[in-house]
Amino acid sequence: MVARSRAEDQVKAALAAIRETEATDAEKSEMLMEIAMGLQQKPKAIGDLQAAIGLYEKALELCPAQNTHLNATIRARTGTALMAVPEDGTAGLEAAREALETALATFAAEGSDEEIAEAEMNLGLTLQNLAAVNKARIQDAISAYQRALRAFDKHKFPKEFAILQNNIATAFLSIPFTDEKSKMREALAVQAFEEALSVVTLIDHPAEYAMLQNNLGNALQYVSSSHRVENGFRALEAYDEALKVRTVRDTPGEYANTISNKANCLANLPDDPQEADIGNPRNLEAAIALYEEAHGLFISFGDAGKASAVAGALEELREAIDASAADRRATGTI
Repeated sequence: MVARSRAEDQVKAALAAIRETEATDAEKSEMLMEIAMGLQQKPKAIGDLQAAIGLYEKALELCPAQNTHLNATIRARTGTALMAVPEDGTAGLEAAREALETALATFAAEGSDEEIAEAEMNLGLTLQNLAAVNKARIQDAISAYQRALRAFDKHKFPKEFAILQNNIATAFLSIPFTDEKSKMREALAVQAFEEALSVVTLIDHPAEYAMLQNNLGNALQYVSSSHRVENGFRALEAYDEALKVRTVRDTPGEYANTISNKANCLANLPDDPQEADIGNPRNLEAAIALYEEAHGLFISFGDAGKASAVAGALEELREAIDASAADRRATGTI
């Protein structure tokens, strides 16, 4: 006997309740929306998200035409669910974009500032994902995030403010570095990460704090600057801050990503910034140890792409160590 999923049980119960209740269509619509939001909040499988989308669609069918605000709210929620479903193409993202833009047209006339800002933030993320496959402009995503910041200021909405700053920074960094404004965008990205970190704390917002520290480390590591070594050591500090939250026990996926980033950073830094000429054998060994740990974790997750990338980095480091040892033997320094 095959057990039914949580989603199937909740959808069946929701539809049965709708058939049996004497509530108005608007009340039924709201009921379905609330159940869909519950499924979407902490999905345990893709089926939970797909079930939520189905309930949102049923809620839209029941929603009275004159209740434009409820209609917009359901559409906005539908957009966030569509955006979260993994897919090979972009049909879901494009449907999410349409749903969010339709909702925003109503919110602009009768929604609250917070409703508008939330929809703009989600639209920005949708556009950013579409821009990655050349189906939208990254500048439009940045504009949506900046509009959301009009309501989500750092004092009243620190968590949302931090997420928006993170998204703006990653959007800046996704623009190819092919023009004279590249360095300015890099600097703005680092500034945005630091601005976000000024309002979130390790204690109150651990997940956001770790995400931002990890992403700040990546930005510092790759930013074009004459202070490459200094930025590298700043990046190490950021990764270590992220690892106060990201542990192999509690968040193994995020932990593997961060130690892999840290390994790459270590491999490119001297052991002693005051004596760069002596090289970095200690940092290389530390980088290899971190890469080996990350590789094992990625293999255990079944993430072949990341496992392959780390394996390639490991091979390069081992070859570099062998070449360095050969040079020292040839010159009689070992």
